[in-house]
Amino acid sequence: MTAARETAGPDRDRPFSELIEHAIELSAQWHDRTYRKSRWRTEAFAVPDDEYLGVPVMAHVTAVAMAVQRAGFDEETVAAAFLHDVIEDGNWWGDHLAYENLAVLMGECVADRVMEVTEEKFDEYGSLRSWHERKERYIDNLRQASVDAAAISLADKHHNLWSINSSLENGVDVFRSNDNRRALHGGPDEQAWFFSEILKATAHHSDARLEPLRMQLTAELARYRSLLDAQRA
Repeated sequence: MTAARETAGPDRDRPFSELIEHAIELSAQWHDRTYRKSRWRTEAFAVPDDEYLGVPVMAHVTAVAMAVQRAGFDEETVAAAFLHDVIEDGNWWGDHLAYENLAVLMGECVADRVMEVTEEKFDEYGSLRSWHERKERYIDNLRQASVDAAAISLADKHHNLWSINSSLENGVDVFRSNDNRRALHGGPDEQAWFFSEILKATAHHSDARLEPLRMQLTAELARYRSLLDAQRA
């Protein structure tokens, strides 16, 4: 029996998880009124002329958690995937969630996995680090992280890059801001570097459950480079 089947089997016998339900509730509350940097689909229904229908952050964390679950990881890792941005990102009210508070709410196992994939945005003096420094520190930490953290990171970065590619394919310039869109902080080549380094940083894990996640990110990276080449031609 493979490791993936050993992990996934008990979850099939017990489809509902109180831990994951708690993680979904907490994630939805924390990310309430927060949105992704851009959207690429036409609105499926009419909204008032003065409204903009953004993509809720909850859609992103759900996609990441589903990918981790489908890859065969346990409920603690799935719960952490739902919560992977709650320490890194402030909420709509400007609050920040500390590791200690998350550990009380969700347990140390889940909180530890969230910390492993949390980007250190601020230095010891409270100043915002540069985009490149943040990414370098994230990559360095990921090289030492658990296989569970590697799964969350690969799923997270795959969905981020899939979103970027979907935007680019639909004529959305994700590298420029407008009234309804915040530009990506890293430029086109910096983004390619970052996603490539994620693949390298997780390559030492031999767990077969990571392979589909790696393959999807690799394919998205190739699509991204092809889209950039077409724009520059």
